[in-house]
Formats: sequence, structure tokens, C-alpha cells
Amino acid sequence: MESIAIIGLSGRFPGAKNIAEFWQNLCEGVEAISQFNEEELISAGVDKSLFNNPNYIKAGAVLEGVDLFDAGFFGLNPKEAEMTDPQHRLFLECAWEALENAGYDVQRCESRIGVYAGASLNNYLPFKLNIDQIGSANSFQKLIGNDKDFLSTRVSYKLNLTGPSLTIQTACSTSLVATTLACQSLLNYQCDMAVAGGASIRVPQKTGYLHQEGGILSPDGHCRAFDAKAKGTIIGNGVGVVLLKRLSDAIADRDHIYAVIKGSAINNDGSGKVGYTAPSVNGQAEAIAEAIALANVAPETITYIETHGTGTALGDPIEISALTNVFRAETEKTGFCAIGSVKTNIGHLDAAAGVTSLIKTALALQHKLIPPSLNFEEPNPEIDFANSPFYVNTQLTQWNATSTPRRAGISSLGIGGTNAHVILEEAPSLREQRSGSAGEQGKNYQLLLLSAKTDSALETATQNLAQHLKQHPELNLADVAYTLQVGRGVFNYRRILICQNTQEAINILENPDNQQLLTHFEEPTQRSITFMFPGQGAQYVEMGKELYQTEPIFREQVDSCCVLLKPYLGLDLRAVIYPQESEKPATSKQLKQTSLAQPALFVIEYALARLRMSWGISPQAMIGHSIGEYVAAYLAGVMSLEDALALVAVRGKLMQQMSPGAMLSVSASATAIKDLLSENLALAASNAPSLCVVSGSYDAIDVLQQKLSALGIEYRRLHTSHAFHSSMMAPMLEAFMAEVKKVKLSPPQIPFISNVTGTWITPEQATDPAYW
Repeated sequence: MESIAIIGLSGRFPGAKNIAEFWQNLCEGVEAISQFNEEELISAGVDKSLFNNPNYIKAGAVLEGVDLFDAGFFGLNPKEAEMTDPQHRLFLECAWEALENAGYDVQRCESRIGVYAGASLNNYLPFKLNIDQIGSANSFQKLIGNDKDFLSTRVSYKLNLTGPSLTIQTACSTSLVATTLACQSLLNYQCDMAVAGGASIRVPQKTGYLHQEGGILSPDGHCRAFDAKAKGTIIGNGVGVVLLKRLSDAIADRDHIYAVIKGSAINNDGSGKVGYTAPSVNGQAEAIAEAIALANVAPETITYIETHGTGTALGDPIEISALTNVFRAETEKTGFCAIGSVKTNIGHLDAAAGVTSLIKTALALQHKLIPPSLNFEEPNPEIDFANSPFYVNTQLTQWNATSTPRRAGISSLGIGGTNAHVILEEAPSLREQRSGSAGEQGKNYQLLLLSAKTDSALETATQNLAQHLKQHPELNLADVAYTLQVGRGVFNYRRILICQNTQEAINILENPDNQQLLTHFEEPTQRSITFMFPGQGAQYVEMGKELYQTEPIFREQVDSCCVLLKPYLGLDLRAVIYPQESEKPATSKQLKQTSLAQPALFVIEYALARLRMSWGISPQAMIGHSIGEYVAAYLAGVMSLEDALALVAVRGKLMQQMSPGAMLSVSASATAIKDLLSENLALAASNAPSLCVVSGSYDAIDVLQQKLSALGIEYRRLHTSHAFHSSMMAPMLEAFMAEVKKVKLSPPQIPFISNVTGTWITPEQATDPAYW
């Protein structure tokens, strides 16, 4: 069965404002639990009478910055943002970040992206029937800003995601259930990528809680999963989001893969347990066994379990018993599988708990490290670890490889009995698939792009990129350039730099006055692009040599054209354009001959155009001078490539047979030199108000040069062998007309300027052999 790749991560957790900080805290064994003083509690509205209650615990896992939200970035007005639950606000931000983390710009991504998520109880602006007037605009705005139903669809709307959008609710197992449903949606091809996760934020956060003997909350503000002193967990706050994609598609698209979901399962305990809120050995075991079966792996190949791990006297033994029952059906080995619980670090994140465990485990697989599970000293006496496959991992441990890929299981159990279990595997090695990186590693220079919605955001993005490059010197700069260009949104405030290596990029980014760093404000607009193709006289030996050596598309176009031209020219044009060092003087003379110069120019201009178009730079209009108009005509669809090359070759050959002549570029208007033109001279081109070209015989051009010198008018002899665009070309017209009549001519699909009329070519002109 197809596996699912995790290609994007994002999250906000107690003590960690991003995934990097979260992983660092896990590795360092940070317990991100805050102890509140009375001043903080009074400020949060806690009744002072609680302070003397011995069961009142002044602790909690606080998520910083829940009051902050970039409303303008997402197009929310201040009032709308104020009325929106922080769970919704932060989940929207994290969904955007997960897509960016995976390198996808929602403005340009054509894939159907689904959203599967859930949130905890809203206590920010709860809807009150006796206060909020049902039907009023204010109550409606309050409802959609705070009710769970609108969590997922708000993300789909704001980010223009068109896949299924479902809000899931199964209490504590919500976000892992959402992840499992997202996987099923991908496997059913309902979407091509899926955002999955959850949010759980209580406001105010600094309130503490009441411990009740036998309840789920800890009596001392610490979660001691699987320990003899375990008496409950603590309330945590956080948001976690993953971006999922079918593994085969992720490999084909060269996505970064954190880990692979091999199998997942969901079920419910039913009534076979002590009470509605109690866990069930059989229910959990069935979900675990089903996930392992769907993953098609042996239990003994799973060497880590991220448990639900609430640290309750009742729940911990049941969870280990369920896991042991499943593993014992396949193996008698003991002590080979580490277990841990992220709740010992950050408390219980309720609807976001499952995805948080998933993110922790995916990072562990990526880094090949198992973080410590905290507060474990002596095992719960109801758990027989010694005779089980499991042991509690209490220190940062290297995750050693075995004969199979590293694998892990993740459990998330909801009050009410909905269980979810996911089997995770380390990402496959993509060295073979990544040969020939999308960022084109062979380039000497890389273009790094940054854009933001405000000037201050652009400065922050600049600092962030410099810092990221410092922290990750192993990054391929070509891949960085590719992601910044393709996987990021395009906004008005823009900055670019060109560099050759990572250290140079860092130096430039940290020096805003560096001339290699260009900053610009660009109003959103659709600017048209014009391709301009020069005529004969612009050719030279080794035209585009570096492009030919480094750009596969350019090289392919040049090669295919030269193969098609060989029967007409009687030689391989590549040997003339890109000669051996010893042959350069001879080929330089050859390239001045019309019969080779014109095909050579066509080939290089055509290959350049194709290269730019492959980069997404396509023309809305074109103009070509003389031979250049044939390139424009081909790109506009007037003639096929084969026909265009044949005509260019015949045209050059026929012109070569004409009497030789010369061309002179004159820095004056056509009107100013009209009286200087004898009958052996012709106005070949009027290029600008004070720039024109004259053609004629050698003798006539020599005489004109003398006259221009006497008048103080500047001129320049062009590198041509003939007097093009003059009556000296007339003898070739009949033979060339016969060749053009053999060609199928079609109306242009891209407008271009006619050399004959100086304005847009018409369909009638383009399809008339006489025009050409």
C-alpha cells in the first residue's frame, strides 16, 4: 500500500516558538512548565481564596505570544481578528508556515490541498445565548470566529486550498485522528496534499488548576509518565501542523521528507471498560495491531513508541499492557523498544497532543536521536517493564540502525474511547533521486529572492535567512535559491542578491549597504515581456558557450537545431560556433559568411528564448530584426521549427550567392542623410530618430563614409558580407519565393512587430509567402 510522506512541519509549543526550538528543548530535556506567583494569578482573575487550598496547583505549560497575530498578512480587519479565537489564529499561521516549510507557495501551487484539524474547548469568546442576539451580524461574526466548526474551513478560505476541509473532534486524540483521516484522503486521491493538526489554547493561561485524587491532573505540577509517583499530567497549550503527501509524489517532486507514515488506524473502545472516561486495554491493542498490520511491518522492527503517556496511575499500566499484548503476539524479545512521552516536557495539549507526538517522533527519526522522557525514576509497580519489550528512555540516545529502517509507533487516546495509532518510518535515502538537483547545482552564481508584505517584515526575513544559512552551512545554495524562487509567496517588498557561495550570501545579507543587495517596492501589476531578436552582424564565435556547457535545455535546443540543419549546410554548425581552440581564427571567418551566420544566429536566439521560457519568462510580444523575425515567427506559431530552419538555411545560401556589399550604421536620421544616398545605396533600416543603416556596394559605401566624415557624422561599418535590405538582394527573390511557398504558414499566436510595416504583423501578412 502507498505510504504517506511528512514534508512540512510547523508548531508553537510551551518554551518554543518554532520547530527548531521545540527540538532543541526536547534534546536538552527541558521541562517547559511555569510556576505562577500570586500576582500573576490575581491578574488572570483567580480568586484569592484558592491560594490556601492544598489541592490548588499554581503551575501550567504556557504558550507565549497567543495575543499576537499578523491580521493584515491574512487580510483580516482588526475587529475580525480581535473576535477570533487564538486557537484559530495560530492554527492559520502554522498552516501557512507548514506549507512554506515544505517549499510550496499557495498562490502558485496547483495541487488540491485538504485540511484536517481540530481545536479544544473555546473559552476566549464563548457564545452565550442569553447575551448574544442570534441573527445579529455581531453574533454571527463571533460564532464563526470562535466555534470549532470553522477552524479548518477558515484555513482553506484564507490560503485558497481546494481539497476537503474537515474539522475533527475526538477529544485528546483529535489531531492524530485528523492526521489518519488526511492520510486516507490522500490514499483515496481526494487531494494531493493535506494539512493536518490541532490547536489547544486556554485563555487566560496563568490560572493553575485543582488536583483531585484519582483525576488526570498532577498534584505537583509535573507529569511523571510511567513512574511510581505518577498521579496525572498538567495542562499544556500549543499548536501543531504537518503537511502530508503521497510518498511516491513526494519523491518524484523532490520534496524534503521528515518521515514516512506506513500505516494508521482509528477505533473506539465501545462499552467494554470501567467507565466512559476510562481507557481500555482491548480497544488500544486493536488500534495498535491494525496500524501495524496496515504498515505491513513486524512489531520487533519498531524500536520506539511515543506513548499517550498521561502519567496517571490507571492509564499508564493499561497503555503498556495494550502495547505488550500486541508485541507479544509476534515476539518474546524484551527491552528492545524505547518509550517516551512529550507530556513530560510540555504537558497535555488536548486536541493538539497527537500531532505534537507525531512532530516529536518525525524529528527524532530525521535526527536519528531519541529525546529523554522526563521525571522517570522508579517504574509504576503495576507495569512489568522487565518482562516487556519496552523501557523508558531517560536520556538523549542515538537511535541506532538495525537491518530494517528505523520505525516508531505513536499512540493518542481520547476521553470517550477514540484511539489512534500511527506507524512511522525514517525517510528513504533520496541520493539517487536527487542527482541533478532542481536548483541546478552546476551554476556558478545563484539568485536569492526575498519578499514580504511590509518593509519591517522584509528586514526580518533577511535576518532570518542569514541566520538560517549560518546554522546550516551544509545546505546546497542552489536548493536554497530554488525554494526561495518557487516555494515562497510573491509580495510587494522585494530583495535580491546574487552570490557564489553560502558565506558570500551571509556577508551580503548582513550588510544592507552592499551593492549586491538590491531592495525594491513593487506594486502588484502584470508587466508584459517583449523578446527582441537581433539580426546579422551580432554573431561571434562561442556565442552562449557557458550556457551550452551548463544549461541542459539550451544545449538540447542547439543540438537538435544543428542536427536538422546539417543536410542544408553540409556541416555540423556546432563545430563553427564552438570550435576547438586551434580552429577559432578559421571559424571566425566562416561565421562572417551569410550562409552560416544566419542559421547560427537563428539557433542561438531560438535556444535562448526556449531557455527563458523554461524558466517561466514568456513573451507577450516580440520583435526581430531581419533574420531575427524568423525566430519571432517560429515562436508565434507561424511556421514549424523544421520549416523555419530550412528557410533560414536557404535564405542564407541564396544571399551568399549575391554580389558582395557593405552596410554602414549611421548616427543620423533617415531624413538627414537622404540627399547623401546615390543610386547604388539604399536605406536598409531606420532604427531610431537619430540612427539608421545604409546598404550598398563597397565603392558606394566608401564614398558615403568620406561624405559623413566631412560632415562630422559618426558611423560604424557592420560585420556583414553583403548589402542586405537593398536592391542588391533582388536576384534571389524568385528562388526564395519558391521555397517559402512549400511551407505551411499559420496566423501568429503571439503578436510581433513587422520589419516591413513597423507595426503589428497581421494574419494576412504572416500567411502570405510574398511577405517573407
